This record gives sequence, C-alpha cells and structure tokens, in this order.
Amino acid sequence: MLKEFREFATRGNVIDLAVGLILGAAFKDIVNSLVKDVLLPLIGAISGGVGFEHLFINLSAVHYATLAEAEAAGAATLKYGKFITASIDFVIIAFSMFILVRTINRLMRELENVDEVLK
Repeated sequence: MLKEFREFATRGNVIDLAVGLILGAAFKDIVNSLVKDVLLPLIGAISGGVGFEHLFINLSAVHYATLAEAEAAGAATLKYGKFITASIDFVIIAFSMFILVRTINRLMRELENVDEVLK
C-alpha cells in the first residue's frame, strides 16, 4: 500500500497540482497586499478617507465608535467592509486567472497551428 501511495504521490499530475496550489497561495497573498495596501487606500482617499476594512453594522444595543472597540467588547457585528475587501480580492484574482488561462489557450492554439504548418 505504501508503494502504491508513493507512486500516486510522485506522478506528474499530483506534483503539478501541489506546485499550483503553492503558487496560488503565494499569488493570493500578493493580491491581498495589492488590494489592502494599494487599492483600498487609494479608494479611501478618493472617497474622503473611508476605509472599507473598518465599516461595520453594530448589532448590539451599546454604541461603539469603531470596529476594534466592538470586537474588543465581543459585540455582534456585521463586518460588511471586510466583505467588500474580500470581494475585491476575488475579482482581481478571478480576472488575473482569466487572463492567464486565456493567454495559455491562445499560445496553445498558436503552437498547434505551427505544428500543422510544419507537417
């Protein structure tokens, strides 16, 4: 059984998948930094200093001025600002992956055309 598992784990597809997952996680970190450290501050500056990460709806009877205060008190909150940030992350990652796959597909079609011409 161990031998079969080793054969399975060392197949090219499994290793390619593992490399893809690692690169995908690193890419996500880069996109998160782009959104949180570059785009959101720019959007905040344009919108009058509103930071999306700190937007929330307080669900408790006590008023809290900031999300940090509400979290420290353990108050129930809807953190819709964090949802907006996560949505922007998703759109950027999805668009980047679309461009990558589109480019790879185009290159593969061009290679197929070159192969057909060379035959």
